[in-house]
Amino acid sequence: MNEYRRKLTAFLLQFIYERRYERITEVLNRRTSYIHVVLEDLYQSQNASAVLRSCDCFGVQNVHIIENHNTFKVNPDVTMGAEKWLTLHHHKKHENNTLTALSALKQQGYRIVATTPHTNDVSLEEFDVSKGKFALCFGAEKPGVSHDIIQQADECLYIPMAGFTESFNISVSAAIILHHLNLKLHQSDIQWQLEAEKYEVLQLEWIIKSLKKPELLIKEFEKLNPHLR
Repeated sequence: MNEYRRKLTAFLLQFIYERRYERITEVLNRRTSYIHVVLEDLYQSQNASAVLRSCDCFGVQNVHIIENHNTFKVNPDVTMGAEKWLTLHHHKKHENNTLTALSALKQQGYRIVATTPHTNDVSLEEFDVSKGKFALCFGAEKPGVSHDIIQQADECLYIPMAGFTESFNISVSAAIILHHLNLKLHQSDIQWQLEAEKYEVLQLEWIIKSLKKPELLIKEFEKLNPHLR
């Protein structure tokens, strides 16, 4: 932790309830960046928001939002504030935001995993979390993930079905997959928890979000510590 961040964190802790800080620590200890979630061109805000809520509930910190044709909208009645605690990466500045997002994830060492009922690559139960960190890609309700994602995917993942319908609603599908793979991670020897630097950055961000008028406290801190600015 750099000196400014370390001392600012210690300063702000004076103004936060102990129970709140304990809750922040508890959640951070269960957060992971081993799994990223990619949402491509979702147009139904209720489904998109439900996925964000599931990511928060299952400890997935990073969500990539690809906006090629549809604007991503959050429904606060569904998220219940979940988006406040997630790191949202918006991809909407390029001609093909899907390829740009996937390329960046691959450069960071992530496996691209397309979720689709239309291939028989690997089932949810068979998916190997130990092969390396991965990005789960979910597409819009009817079309599913795009051809670009299928072409770029290292693996395609499906949930085995036993009924007449061939797929789950996207929010249900995301919740099932995240629950199952999160459980696999926690039962493994994989170092899935946040790296120290990421942990410390989020810790400070969450402390600031938990305070009323934190900007005034930060100004006071910087007056007391001009050499750290």
